[in-house]
Amino acid sequence: MNYQDKIRYRIQQLNSAEKLILINVVCFVFPFFLKTVFYLFNIPFGAFLGWFELSADWSDVLFKPWSLLTYSFLHSGFFHLFWNMYLLFFASRLFLNLFSYRTFFNVYFLGVIFGGLTFLLSYSLFPAFQNASPVMIGASAGVMAVFIFMATYSPDFEVRLILFNVKLRYLGLAFVLLDVIQIPYGNAGGHLAHIGGAVLGYFYVQRLSQGVDIGLPFERLADRFLGLFKKEPKLKSVYKNQNAKPSSHANADEVDQKKIDAILDKISKSGYDSLTKKEKEFLFQAGKTK
Repeated sequence: MNYQDKIRYRIQQLNSAEKLILINVVCFVFPFFLKTVFYLFNIPFGAFLGWFELSADWSDVLFKPWSLLTYSFLHSGFFHLFWNMYLLFFASRLFLNLFSYRTFFNVYFLGVIFGGLTFLLSYSLFPAFQNASPVMIGASAGVMAVFIFMATYSPDFEVRLILFNVKLRYLGLAFVLLDVIQIPYGNAGGHLAHIGGAVLGYFYVQRLSQGVDIGLPFERLADRFLGLFKKEPKLKSVYKNQNAKPSSHANADEVDQKKIDAILDKISKSGYDSLTKKEKEFLFQAGKTK
């Protein structure tokens, strides 16, 4: 296995939240290199980033609707990124023990969208923000949605904070109250977006307890969009062997081939994403040795 295959394999072993964290880290680091290129060619870098930041101006958002999602992949500094990703990692470990990765993404990205809409509505409705047109970046609304989802679903679950245990319900309440009282002291739009994400996480659990998954329409829309770019995994070297010739290793080969056939049948019925980590790893290794 060469170096690129090792990196690809390591990435494949990450869970959904870890992959999302990795994407956020890449989106934080890559602009530093891109900024150098823009500088050398005397191109304003701020104007480029403006295509992905969320503006408080509705007309600007209507012109670039993707910014309701892309703003969450940009961060203002290392600690802004670090604390968001740290809390996301913590909350996702609890989340993915109980729910699927699809539900995780539904909660996270709906939190991002609802947080963005809260930001937009706040600057349109409250007199304190008249004549102000800031921009917003950061994954905090999505992170808050995931955390408050878990604090609502498992309120009595205890986590260790240095010297004592704290229930999730109290941590969630503390985070929301901190955002509320910090609104007058700066980054008002960001704190309001956090609250929007928290409301989404809470409401998601309430509806889920009533048997309604409010994330399904978003999930279907995302599947349709991603389906336009999705390619079936290339498995040219792994195939069903209908006329295998007997050899000295016939028994072992036959067992492996049956396992490969079963995995390929599973892909044909449910898609590649339905495979477990062990099945993906086995298929990956089989493809390298065929």
